[in-house]
Amino acid sequence: MTDQDPHVLEGALPPPKNAHLFGHAAAEDFLARSYKSGKIHHAILLEGPEGIGKATLAFRFANHVLSHPEPTAAPDHLDTPDLSSPISRQIASGASHNLLHLTRPVDEKTGRAKTAITVDEVRRAGHFFSQTSGTGNWRIVIIDPADDLNRNAANAILKMLEEPPRRALFLVLSHAPGKLLPTIRSRCQTLRLSPLGDQDLGQALSALGLALDGGKTGEMVLDLSKGSVAQALKLLNYGGTEIITAFNDIMASEGPAARKAMHRLADVLSGKDSEVILGFFLEHLNDHLTDRARQSALSGDMEAADRQARLVSEIAEQVSISQAYNLDRKQTILSILDAAR
Repeated sequence: MTDQDPHVLEGALPPPKNAHLFGHAAAEDFLARSYKSGKIHHAILLEGPEGIGKATLAFRFANHVLSHPEPTAAPDHLDTPDLSSPISRQIASGASHNLLHLTRPVDEKTGRAKTAITVDEVRRAGHFFSQTSGTGNWRIVIIDPADDLNRNAANAILKMLEEPPRRALFLVLSHAPGKLLPTIRSRCQTLRLSPLGDQDLGQALSALGLALDGGKTGEMVLDLSKGSVAQALKLLNYGGTEIITAFNDIMASEGPAARKAMHRLADVLSGKDSEVILGFFLEHLNDHLTDRARQSALSGDMEAADRQARLVSEIAEQVSISQAYNLDRKQTILSILDAAR
């Protein structure tokens, strides 16, 4: 097991330790005013693409609530967290008795995050509430993200949302709300966060010690990151720009040269500790094929659009089977590239 938290990208700050948040002032103001009114909903669903600051906002708001336990006496805005304060230190170390962070557990053997948040993890929330039931403090559960809840875990969370304990607050994160049980969504107040604009994205990266150049690489990062700091980090720190360039070259080439380039790309994507960049590539491939299907439909070629749309589903199924049965990753990638061409 490595020292690197598998939930945190290289170059990023863990959300509990991140004092910087960009591009979500309106959401911050809404949460602060709702809390101060004393009428805040017991479950807030923070929706938006991955890597735009939902978890940072959740921990920022949790810090605000725990620092100002009486709503009417709380400020009407969220201050930048004082990371040296006792509450901030407890939150950052995972030692707060009033805050529980539910996310995919880490496999102790591999050091990697497991594929789902299980019902055993959700039972921790039940234990958390039972232990703190007599304190009178706010008790906050951050579910990060709820998209990763398996069926049993989702049903267990649903029961808590239906009958929330007193002074309990659920901050439910979702990258893809369509994956959530409709009954979970219906019991939450939805707060949608938008992707970051170019200026906010640049400031967020600068706060992490990364500066975008004014050349093609900087333009490529701004274009392909789609307002997500996580995507920008994958492009900058995980070789994402090179992966996309190699993929584009493959799609534009033919014959032995294309085959050789496919093997080179497959070697990179199937190498040791390649999970992050492989996931990034598969997302890019899905977007590429979906866009190709859309363009075919707009041009009136419905047969091609249907064929390309089915290809998206077939590749997703192939990837799922390969992961489930631990099939040879390089051969799976080569097969996918063949199909995409």
